[in-house]
Amino acid sequence: MKLKKKRWHAIPGQPLTDMDKQVMFWENKGKLVPTRDLIKTPEQIEGIRRSGVVNTGVLDEVAKHIRAGMSTLEIDEICMNYCKERNATPACLNYEGFPKSVCTSINEVVCHGIPKAEDVLEEGDIINVDFTTILDGYYADASRMFIIGKTTPEKEQLVRVAKECLEIGMEAAKPYAFVGDIGHAIEKHCKKYHYGVVRDLCGHGVGLKFHEEPEVCHYGHRGTGMLLVPGMVFTIEPMINMGTWRVFIDGDDPYGWEVISEDELPSAQWEHTLLMTEHGVEILTY
Repeated sequence: MKLKKKRWHAIPGQPLTDMDKQVMFWENKGKLVPTRDLIKTPEQIEGIRRSGVVNTGVLDEVAKHIRAGMSTLEIDEICMNYCKERNATPACLNYEGFPKSVCTSINEVVCHGIPKAEDVLEEGDIINVDFTTILDGYYADASRMFIIGKTTPEKEQLVRVAKECLEIGMEAAKPYAFVGDIGHAIEKHCKKYHYGVVRDLCGHGVGLKFHEEPEVCHYGHRGTGMLLVPGMVFTIEPMINMGTWRVFIDGDDPYGWEVISEDELPSAQWEHTLLMTEHGVEILTY
């Protein structure tokens, strides 16, 4: 019988660490564990942290200017200019054909909304602004919701609950817990409001590349998915729909990127890049 190849390897010539023992224990139990290269070095973590500072600055700059009457193309220009001034690069720009530097997703657009001159924000809109920074080869990824002026109580609640889902997911992300614990906690909270948790898209490892392991689903069961180990860097980014969790790709989008809720009810999302530590997650995009 062919033996299954191990994902985790102790460092030759060095004694087993507590981390080695924990990871190998769970791997021997048949659980999915990270490969050692997913554990970032202190130097890499500092690089990602610096990228996170710029990424946070981008979203802070958007927050200063976003308003009714502004086009999403203007938001893209703010993000581009902020990055250029700091020798950083927008990861989204030209990524698999995406034509702009930032995702701007209004109301029923779940994610990957493309900035356009004709998409002008109106009173009552809700919009997700999602930006990923590359600085000195290190990636950081975050998004925020913005309410334009005064909106409906229903939209206000959706935006609030989506943020709570991110916070609850972060609380569930413990060292030597599992990715499924995050999704379980988020889905449980959403069910209280009869909202749909989008299943077609997920969070992900990040830092040295735009998308790394693990996939971080925002629904699921405890004890499933990859083991969470100190030194891993990943995003949690729940997309919460007011109605069904199902989505479709906008047929009028020539780039094939914009994702819309199937029933065209509003959607909300918040996201952070997170470092797993010995005590829980540290936000790198505050």
